[in-house]
Amino acid sequence: MNDNCIFCKIIGKEIPSTTLYEDDDFCIIMDISPASKGHAILLVKEHVPNIFELDAELASKALVVVSKVAKAMKEELKCDGLNILQNNGEAAGQTVFHLHIHLIPRYKDDQVNITWNPGKYGEGEAAALADAIRKRL
Repeated sequence: MNDNCIFCKIIGKEIPSTTLYEDDDFCIIMDISPASKGHAILLVKEHVPNIFELDAELASKALVVVSKVAKAMKEELKCDGLNILQNNGEAAGQTVFHLHIHLIPRYKDDQVNITWNPGKYGEGEAAALADAIRKRL
């Protein structure tokens, strides 16, 4: 736990929240500023700042929980789709430096806007990048 972290305080019950799911490793709360009806956030109970510091076992468990909750959301909320968002670092839009995953139910014409400007790779650029990254795996 980190005394200065709002998510650690929520996990520690120092700050009230509406809990959707909880187990030994994770807590899923309803977002207090939802992008859409049903927007929830998975919090890793251990204070891990970002995905770069998350161990493989916990990462695997997180995806199992996200999948389970996403299916329950789809069934209960009758949403048309679901975004799963996770930002790492300030440049990526991370504002709370405690690993968390947004589950955002999507509805036709919901006005939620998650966009980027598509780019293009030059000749051979994608393959070169893939080779360079693959060497670090």
